[in-house]
Amino acid sequence: MVLTRHRLAIERFGDGIDLDRSGYLVLNWIRMRGPMSIAELSEAFALNNSTIHRQTSALLRRGLVERIREPDAGIARKFRITSHGTHLLDHERQQRISALRDALPGWEDDDLARFATYLQRFNTGIEQHRRADRVSRTRK
Repeated sequence: MVLTRHRLAIERFGDGIDLDRSGYLVLNWIRMRGPMSIAELSEAFALNNSTIHRQTSALLRRGLVERIREPDAGIARKFRITSHGTHLLDHERQQRISALRDALPGWEDDDLARFATYLQRFNTGIEQHRRADRVSRTRK
């Protein structure tokens, strides 16, 4: 709970932060995993299609993602991050890292690197747990 509270504070005081939390997460997810459909994003974030549609529509209007046709997906479209989206995401990440550095004065670079590694492992573990939980609930 403390981590979440401080994350929100960092987003509020970070100069130049131009993406809201959902936009940042969706862009990052698409960049890491490649083009994704509304249904795939909905599954990944455990949100309904209408919520994901609103989020991707906002990103589309800003030119941060584009719709592409997947050859074996029929009429379905997927979202792919644009070069503008990649640039903005990189900029946002640097702004957030800078805000974190400011929030953790006295931490050595090695400590910050280890923390980032552990946080990434934690996030991956939570995602795997959520996926396994959804699968087990579907099978019941």
